[in-house]
Amino acid sequence: MTFRVLTAEFAHETNTFNVRKTGYDAFEVEGVLFGEAAIHARGDANTEIAGFMDIARKFDWKTEHVVSASAEPAGPVTRDAFDRIGGAIVQAATDRKGDLDGILLGLHGAMVTEFAPDGEGELLARLRAVVGPDLPIAVTLDPHANVTAKMCEHANILISFKTYPHIDMRDIARHAGEVLHRTMAGEIQPKTLLVRRPMLEEANAGRTDVGPMIGWISAARTHEKTSGALAVSINGAFPNADIPEVGPTVLVTYDGDPASHRHFAESIADQIWETRFDVLNTFHTVEEAAEIALNYRGDRPLIVADYADNPGAGGYGDATTLLGGLLRAGVTDACFGPIVDPETARMLHGATVGDIIHLSLGGKTDPSFGGSPLQVSAKLMHLSDGKLVGDGPQLGGLTFTFGLTAVVKIDGISVLVVSEPSQMRDLQQFRAFGIDPGTHRVVGLKSMQHFRAAFEPIAGKIIVCDSGALCTMDYGKMPYRNVPRPIFPLDRDMTI
Repeated sequence: MTFRVLTAEFAHETNTFNVRKTGYDAFEVEGVLFGEAAIHARGDANTEIAGFMDIARKFDWKTEHVVSASAEPAGPVTRDAFDRIGGAIVQAATDRKGDLDGILLGLHGAMVTEFAPDGEGELLARLRAVVGPDLPIAVTLDPHANVTAKMCEHANILISFKTYPHIDMRDIARHAGEVLHRTMAGEIQPKTLLVRRPMLEEANAGRTDVGPMIGWISAARTHEKTSGALAVSINGAFPNADIPEVGPTVLVTYDGDPASHRHFAESIADQIWETRFDVLNTFHTVEEAAEIALNYRGDRPLIVADYADNPGAGGYGDATTLLGGLLRAGVTDACFGPIVDPETARMLHGATVGDIIHLSLGGKTDPSFGGSPLQVSAKLMHLSDGKLVGDGPQLGGLTFTFGLTAVVKIDGISVLVVSEPSQMRDLQQFRAFGIDPGTHRVVGLKSMQHFRAAFEPIAGKIIVCDSGALCTMDYGKMPYRNVPRPIFPLDRDMTI
């Protein structure tokens, strides 16, 4: 039997503390791609749609891909953007509901909109209202999802990536497609159970390269081989969302009796709670990071990651404290990126390569998070439209843009100045603009963890820095109002 499956990708990780709302234009930066255009652009890379199409070919499905759309993390998604993109998915399901055998979606799990704290739950509820209670819906999620009861109510199958950095998106999409196929064939009747603990996030933000998550993921894979278990997902959560259902969760998609699966999920959730104080990263101050950089003498680069100004978690990307600290310390033979400053990027595009220009660089969104603009003299080294094609484990084969981009040299540091926010997760994000990070003694970049997939192989040493920007680990500085209390680490002495 040939099954008819509706597919789509619609993803956003919403930092509710970010003052910049995410409108439709923000999704257009990466591209709102409909139908075959999305498959052409994303169908042979580390993407969910690539995995969906792998399974469609394997089982000879008839698929209709509605849309692929994602935007860099920022403030809440506007009603207009949600209704235009999510509405296209719901309309397609409405138009074809009599012919569909299943729906397969690549979502994120941490979308907040202007009107709802649970964007994915809202989308799934709208779909369920259209297609009825029996049509199977399968969803892939980012492991930084804040999974809600509403998501589990309206989707039969929820499966999260098992790696951070995320290098298994295509694999997990295949997994979701396999489970959906068995469901459409009548072999199984899956449901997903959810267990959570009162925390903003797992102690190490869900890192899967070190620490206890390695053992938990191994246990998850083992449990997936037990009777009735179809998928186990361990979500570290996204703590920069001030919403009622925030925090780490364990999901089991299962068929049959849930008892043993709930016991397993509770045991992993208990371990997440018990290890809540076991933070593996050392979060250096700006001054400490600058001192380490000044004295570093390794054969390969020192990578200094500004964890707190990570655009990949909704940081503005224009914090200046780390770059300023490196300059004050006299660090040389270094590169740094990005500084998100579209005003300066536009101004530099009116200059000539080789010019010496006085800049008021960065710090323009909210200087209280990450510092005021730097007043510097800089030599213009490179100008670009910001477009590139990635070649690393995450962005390999995908088109990417920073918008109008320039490289300036300030004392001994080459600085990437861009117009569109994005964390560093591919070497081409430097190399495409004439900077080879592997030839520098110090590489400063903005990212929490995703940078490791591409940059760890060239690194002699990696340190992380909390610059005090919007994604600071000092959550007590953030104005949480909607999370349930008590919650760890806002209430460090709480018990459960």
